[in-house]
Amino acid sequence: MTSPSPGFADRNVAAQFRGALWLVWSSALIVALAAPPLSRTAHAHGIAGNRYFPGTLTFDDPAVADEAIVPNFSTLNHPDGGAEITDNRINWSFTRLLTPTLGVVIDNSWIARNWGVTKRSGFDVTSLGLKWEMFRDNPHETLLSAGLAWGIQNSGAQGVDASAPNTIRPGLFFGKGFGDLPDSVSWLRPFGITAAIVLEHPTGSVSKNFGIDPISGQLGPMLTRNVDILHWGFAVEFSTLYLTSRFTGGPPKEEPLNQLVPLVEFAVDSSRGTKSIATVNPVFPTWQSPGRSPWKQSYRSTAHRDITSAQEPNCCCSSTIWLPPFLENLC
Repeated sequence: MTSPSPGFADRNVAAQFRGALWLVWSSALIVALAAPPLSRTAHAHGIAGNRYFPGTLTFDDPAVADEAIVPNFSTLNHPDGGAEITDNRINWSFTRLLTPTLGVVIDNSWIARNWGVTKRSGFDVTSLGLKWEMFRDNPHETLLSAGLAWGIQNSGAQGVDASAPNTIRPGLFFGKGFGDLPDSVSWLRPFGITAAIVLEHPTGSVSKNFGIDPISGQLGPMLTRNVDILHWGFAVEFSTLYLTSRFTGGPPKEEPLNQLVPLVEFAVDSSRGTKSIATVNPVFPTWQSPGRSPWKQSYRSTAHRDITSAQEPNCCCSSTIWLPPFLENLC
């Protein structure tokens, strides 16, 4: 009896690994859905007092809530090995509260990459993590949370440069609104800021991915060096709620939804040994569905501009869905 060929054995091992990985994903999602929240009084969405903090293109908002971010579509042009690459992404993220201030998060995305001479597609790295609301001050519209995520090894496709070792990503997320300012500077009340800093630490030194060899200029499998990357940035936001009679100077009578929240985000990726990449991302008005609906949603569209190179602006569109009370009760 002849032994299986090496190619067959590799495919068999890969199939077993994918099956085990899907089992891990499914189990984590079932646990997140089945876990009953310990309290029904958790603060809703990204809200502190009268302030609503929406998520941005590159970093999360400072709140912890039951929510699903889907679909989140983006088109990004960026350089890689001297070539211009276009990535079309469909991202998704799901958060389930375990306690009023602690949630489990799972996220991934599908990438269709255009190298110009060829195209590849596949999944990005799957991340599983926890997010904890550390501090909240509703009268002063302040939120602070911390997160810890695990990027699962070999969960991404080589063809889209997503095959990576296990990564650990600790982070801090902050939000502050200026609605508590005195009447003498009341014109600043609609403004707020959010900020985040996340360290991406790979546990392995090299990965094998599809890319352009800097020496030969040929496209194909190649080894890439993994280094620590610091993702950090901030956003300046403007809430139209403070221009209406719904803002009384005191606590809100109802959830401060149904408003426009335009913002400008500044994001920087600083990796060891390479030049930092900075982008400015104006996010066009965000609005929420009526508070009477059990399914509360927000929508936003974004223009993405790399200010460290002469790239053309990119675009992004996304939708956030907060889980309704009746679904929380079922869980």
